[in-house]
Amino acid sequence: MAEDRRKFIKNLGALGIGLGFAGNLMAGDNESSENEEFAEANCAKESDEFTITILQTTDVHCQIYPHDELFWEDNQIKFRKTGGYAQMATYFDQLKKKYPDSFLIDTGDMFQGSELSVKTTGEAFVPILNALNYDLYLPGNWEVIYGKRKMQTLMGGLSAPKICANLYHDLGEGKRGELVFQPYHIWTVKGVKIGFLGYTDHLVPLRQSPNYSKGIIYTKPEDNLAYYVDLLKNQEQCQFIAIIGHLGLSQQINLANLPECEGVDYILGGDTHERVRVPIQCKYSKVVEPGAFGSFIGKLDLKIKQGKVVGDSYELLEVAEAKLKPKKSIQTLLEEKEHLYADNINKVIGYSTIPLYRYFVIENPIDTMIVDALKWKFPEINIALSNGFRFCPPRSTPDETGNIPITNGYIYDMLPVDSTVRTGVVTGQQLKDWLEKELNNVFAKDASKRFGGWVVKFKGMKVEFKAFGESGQRVESIKVNDQPIDLTTEYSVLACERDGDPDDVLCRMKGVKQAKNTKSTLHQVMLEYLAANSPVTPTPPKNAIVLDASQDLLTQVSGVDYKFY
Repeated sequence: MAEDRRKFIKNLGALGIGLGFAGNLMAGDNESSENEEFAEANCAKESDEFTITILQTTDVHCQIYPHDELFWEDNQIKFRKTGGYAQMATYFDQLKKKYPDSFLIDTGDMFQGSELSVKTTGEAFVPILNALNYDLYLPGNWEVIYGKRKMQTLMGGLSAPKICANLYHDLGEGKRGELVFQPYHIWTVKGVKIGFLGYTDHLVPLRQSPNYSKGIIYTKPEDNLAYYVDLLKNQEQCQFIAIIGHLGLSQQINLANLPECEGVDYILGGDTHERVRVPIQCKYSKVVEPGAFGSFIGKLDLKIKQGKVVGDSYELLEVAEAKLKPKKSIQTLLEEKEHLYADNINKVIGYSTIPLYRYFVIENPIDTMIVDALKWKFPEINIALSNGFRFCPPRSTPDETGNIPITNGYIYDMLPVDSTVRTGVVTGQQLKDWLEKELNNVFAKDASKRFGGWVVKFKGMKVEFKAFGESGQRVESIKVNDQPIDLTTEYSVLACERDGDPDDVLCRMKGVKQAKNTKSTLHQVMLEYLAANSPVTPTPPKNAIVLDASQDLLTQVSGVDYKFY
């Protein structure tokens, strides 16, 4: 009889039945040896010491193969090949073998950012991500790129749990429904509970085309954070609580300094592609972010002693192509998913004589090429604008011509949304007010007011400004066509149309007159420009000059001990 009871209890443990439930079954058992056997099988002894490992990727943006990556070393740019899902898979396998108590998460922007993602509306990436055996996901700001319903389908196709505690169904007329995803997840290791609480960017409806997120209500993390921290700590009895976030480094730092974040040990962040190599210690939590494009894996080790977390260490691991053989099964899957589109993706449509990248906050070659193309196509327009995007891996490797090839696929990498070019007319005062607002979005002293994008790019206008000046007083001078701006004069501008914006809004500039769509899209303009002008040399022309910081700023984050490299 006792032997049967032992087998029954063992089976309960194998099925993952909680200790509390099994303990009730055993309440009338006087055989202490059986209690000890159960305890030994299902949780760590109090004297046990072991380490658990949390691995994180984020903002891969559908970059399935190794790519050129930019590093800032010895005060200069250096490039190395990094990333690739097959290489990441090999690294994951190595890490999981070395650290068997490990947990793999991705914190968003996994379905947007490449031609393959656009051609398949993200569907090609569901089996790829499932094959990588992630343990937990968070939706990023770009998961809504194909609309709410498609986001639900794509995320629902992933085999691992998904969490997000600030993304609700919009029932209409301001009524908020249930959460779209469950708010938290608990990972139990040898009796120790690790609680994960998910938050995505609540500024999505403002930062991106409004129609993308139609049907969703976003709330600030601090609205319900304290409630869930209390639940995880006191009801679920988690020994460690981590926010997995897609808020941007500035917003995550702000959150870690709010009293609502008390009890959160780490924020494992994403969105702004920052490379945090040493955790940023804030008032209540530590904050990290592991780069982008699959170039890095964040690795957080937690030391456990007597059932409690007694120490932590963090490092940023480079996914170096030279050191990692691609995992064959993943490589085959990637080639299979890309097969129908590979010829078009790899078709060369032009060349650059200099490396292309987007890492610098003020100006960069990619956006210089874009505004050059727009001004070439529409020379009658006074000012061409390009939004302050972050995404797009660098391209620095020349081919047999000695120049750097630009492919169809790379146009999608730099401009995943093929928006229509839109023109309008604004006054000098509107331009000045808009620039002040945009600069505050980038450099606000209050970290919670930083949007997460770079300085907007432009051609036909020269601006001198102070990044760390007072709000509304950063702009020192503006020239249009080499003449000082007249605040009462009207100027023609162009930018991309944002799906869902009012007719009089252009590039977040309100009250635009004579706004109308052209017959051209951004991709069409780029193709025509490169066909007529290749090879191009898009050297940043210093149309935007910062007076109180380095022109080579690599991050908008300030006020903390952090450096991008």
